[in-house]
Amino acid sequence: MKQHYIDEKTGISYTLQGDYYLPDLALPAEKEQPVGIWGQRHLRYLKEYRRITYLSLLTSGRLNTYLADIDKQAKEMFSRLVEQMAEREGVTEQIKATDQMAWVGAMSNIRNRATEIVNAELIYT
Repeated sequence: MKQHYIDEKTGISYTLQGDYYLPDLALPAEKEQPVGIWGQRHLRYLKEYRRITYLSLLTSGRLNTYLADIDKQAKEMFSRLVEQMAEREGVTEQIKATDQMAWVGAMSNIRNRATEIVNAELIYT
């Protein structure tokens, strides 16, 4: 019995697995790019709540590129928000030098608010 054959009409190759011929399918090659914490959060959101979008990106070979782009956008947005909020609220290096605990508290508050904004605007949409 043949272990492997190609359908002449479709050009799809098949391999014998037990008693059945199964198509030889593979995902398209995708460029590996590092995906940070923001991209991983978005991936978890896609898998859980946007399954069709996730599968579409995965099978088209664009998932990693998409996640790397989301990660980059989120990092830039987070940095910009933290910088703008710190400037607006007067949290400066001078405060850091004179009262470190107040500076840490203020910056922690700013980072938490910036994280919530990035999550709401970019990650969980």
